[in-house]
Amino acid sequence: MEVIYCEGCGTKIQTENKGEIGYAPAAALEKDIILCQRCFRLKHYNETQDVPMTDDDYLRMVSSIRDSQGLVVHMIDIFDVHGSLIRSLPRITGENPIILVGNKLDLLPKSTNANKLIHWLKKEAKDAGIKVLDVFLISSAKGAGIDDLKAAIEYHRNDQDVYVVGTTNVGKSTFINTLIKQSTGHKDIITTSYFPGTTLGFIQIPLDESSSLIDTPGIVNKQQIAHYLSPKDLKIVTPRKEIKSRVYQLNDRQTLFFGGLARLDFIKGDRQSFICYFANELEIHRTKLEKADELYENHLGGLLSPPDEDSLKLLPSFTQHSFKLTGEKKDIVFPGLGWVTVSGEEATVVVHSPKDVSVGIRNSLI
Repeated sequence: MEVIYCEGCGTKIQTENKGEIGYAPAAALEKDIILCQRCFRLKHYNETQDVPMTDDDYLRMVSSIRDSQGLVVHMIDIFDVHGSLIRSLPRITGENPIILVGNKLDLLPKSTNANKLIHWLKKEAKDAGIKVLDVFLISSAKGAGIDDLKAAIEYHRNDQDVYVVGTTNVGKSTFINTLIKQSTGHKDIITTSYFPGTTLGFIQIPLDESSSLIDTPGIVNKQQIAHYLSPKDLKIVTPRKEIKSRVYQLNDRQTLFFGGLARLDFIKGDRQSFICYFANELEIHRTKLEKADELYENHLGGLLSPPDEDSLKLLPSFTQHSFKLTGEKKDIVFPGLGWVTVSGEEATVVVHSPKDVSVGIRNSLI
């Protein structure tokens, strides 16, 4: 019997067991585009279905790349570099050459300096021990930068396969759908969604008679806040269009809450600007430091939301980190949520974030 794979997620199609991965009704096999029931419901009804696969299953599958020969396109989320840059990539992909691609360029403010961003991404990759041939900035959703990336892929692949690798939700499948649409006119062939773990197997799109472009399952990084949020909350914190800066002039002993998912306390320093870059739908609340604990305790999940009830069951408790900022402008980065730019004057801040979703500091990108 011919083996058939779901064109949405790459898993092997079976018609026997509704509760197992890859189930599709027999009638679905007669259609031009064959989708498993999970992809069909995700695509048409935006419904998710749990699958019996572990994080290690995804990692084991992607790690088979090191035994192959080809070009690796490592896609990261520009909005969440710390959460989406795979620091173990050389162990996963072996000696294969790597192109680094920063996706979701359309979400950043137009004032972002692209050359500065590329230089920073090269440094981040080098510091992580990842040797890259080049760095590209693209928007899979808008198509920006795709032509230059396609040309680089064709130049570097040497007629071999191309593996698109990344953590969950960086936009790999959207990128490949954009390529397919540009080449054939067909839209949304591969299943995409907000939800982690959409792609379950390798999805191969022929490039020529002997090689393919391969979409791989997203590698799970538990430092990404997406893994601790309900589908409803994930939509709120995931930007869908250019983020607009929100500026707060703070005196010391004041606090900013980002929904109820993170918190910044301005402990010491002169009155100054805190410029916030988060999804436009995420509410930011300012209060006095002395009232912050009470506000959090009494209004988490209400005024301070997200999280909703489902996210509260998943979210780890807050941990605190203290930073003393001096010199040039700095970004305080909350992985998967956004960042706050501090003006460059001296400031002591304490940040609160879910355990394992560690906050970082970088030189300002804007």
